[in-house]
Amino acid sequence: MTPSKLHPLEFHSKPPRQFTFPFHYQPHPLCVQAAAELSTYVQNRSEWAAELSRGKMLGVLVVRDGDGREGFLAAFSGNLCGSNQHDYFVPPVYDLLQPNGIFRRGEKEICKINDEIAQLEDSEQLQQLLEALNSARDESEIERYREFVATAKAQRQQLRLCGNLTAQALAKLDAQSQFQKAELRRLRLRHELEVQRAEEAVKRFTLKIDELKSQRKRMSEDLQRRIFGLFVVQNARGETSDLTHIFANATGTLPPAGAGECCAPKLLNYAFTHGMQPLCMAEFWWGQSPVREIRRHGSYYPACQSKCKSILGFMLRGLDVEPNPLEGAGGLTQLKVEYDDEWIMVVNKPAGMLSVPGKGDGQSVLSIVAKWLPHATGPLVVHRLDQATSGLLVIAKTKEVHKALQEQFATRKVSKTYEAVLSGDVEANDGYVRLPLRADIDDRPRQIVDFNNGKVAVTAYRVLARNADGTTRVELHPLTGRTHQLRVHAAHPQGLNAPIVGDRLYGGNSYGRLLLHARSITFVHPVTGHRVTVSSQVPFYHSS
Repeated sequence: MTPSKLHPLEFHSKPPRQFTFPFHYQPHPLCVQAAAELSTYVQNRSEWAAELSRGKMLGVLVVRDGDGREGFLAAFSGNLCGSNQHDYFVPPVYDLLQPNGIFRRGEKEICKINDEIAQLEDSEQLQQLLEALNSARDESEIERYREFVATAKAQRQQLRLCGNLTAQALAKLDAQSQFQKAELRRLRLRHELEVQRAEEAVKRFTLKIDELKSQRKRMSEDLQRRIFGLFVVQNARGETSDLTHIFANATGTLPPAGAGECCAPKLLNYAFTHGMQPLCMAEFWWGQSPVREIRRHGSYYPACQSKCKSILGFMLRGLDVEPNPLEGAGGLTQLKVEYDDEWIMVVNKPAGMLSVPGKGDGQSVLSIVAKWLPHATGPLVVHRLDQATSGLLVIAKTKEVHKALQEQFATRKVSKTYEAVLSGDVEANDGYVRLPLRADIDDRPRQIVDFNNGKVAVTAYRVLARNADGTTRVELHPLTGRTHQLRVHAAHPQGLNAPIVGDRLYGGNSYGRLLLHARSITFVHPVTGHRVTVSSQVPFYHSS
């Protein structure tokens, strides 16, 4: 063991009974203590300041070694200032940046192919072939002749209407018509042949580009398999496996880019391979937030799903880990009915309950309502709320009513009002947030702002109260229905820049429930045609 990797820590509190559940947790005081020491250390490394200021995930793992010494390990995600190796931090699972390693050699080979592709795509020959193709596709000559034929036809019709033409003259007009039609067909055939020849010329040239791209893809996939075969991690039982096999068994896919380079796998692998007992773990953000994601300096975040879920699922085997708090909602079976008639029911969902069944065995609104309404037809639940959000959900008792209500949601004819408490001050008293959203494919269910590929998302807001503790109570009206829309629009720097209190995904240091409640909903009753408004009481205090 390299002594410098284990940093002594005077425990100011007792270690937890169980290890941290990495995907939803409140950082243990020992982790907060260790994170403070790590923060002090990185603040004093001026050579890292510029890169760290642009944003980096840091992690701490509180451990006890085989000799009973207690302390913590530190890690950073990815690399730091072009290196994976820094004395204060645990080493990578596998160092991709080795000068003569597989990754560097494979990268050079792929770069050569990239250069060949770029040269061919930028070549003068290809540009000439593409220009020839565009010229061949030009139908202006055909269009001019078609207009000539139409004019000639009109003239012949006028001559025929005169009624004083000889049989010979009429035959001449018919022959002229047949010739022009045949000539138009010949023009079209010549045009199609020229286009076909030009397309074939381009295809012959680009075939080499396509072959190089296919070769690049095969080489990349092969390199990825070879690389991830070198990322060998150990779990609490002493078992080892490489990432290729871990992901094949867990998801049936190759590991995503960057897998194994996050803080958590680095920390746990070092602890297990050096005979240390992990006690608790936390990851926190340092520096500016990325443009698309929402990260706040000094805030703690769960491990990512796409890269770390499968890896940590293997590495934590044999370790006594806290249960997933999101799967502990099985006892939340009390649904308050706020509205009920022959066709529709509106229920008040508690925070922590799923709208529809998930992977676990916990109760959901759908599973409960299905028992209440055994003779109902159709899918029942018309729309959904996040598990962490409380509030009103509309239930349709027939398939026809369900379809009609969903159409109202799809055409934005349903009005919804939410109430939330934000951890910060909101500058304006009211306004709109317009930030397009899409799913973060590397870390679902997190959403990111994407002005190029995101879907339009608009939220109207109104400040209800500014509290003495620095929080703000707001009313939110989603004018679109994107996943996590209100949470992202509240937290994003270009939105309200004040996360909803309790938002672990976008807010950071929040450990209570999410203070977001669907307070009221208005829709047109599909059967009676009457406008229906249902309201509910906000279940949390208006300050945090």
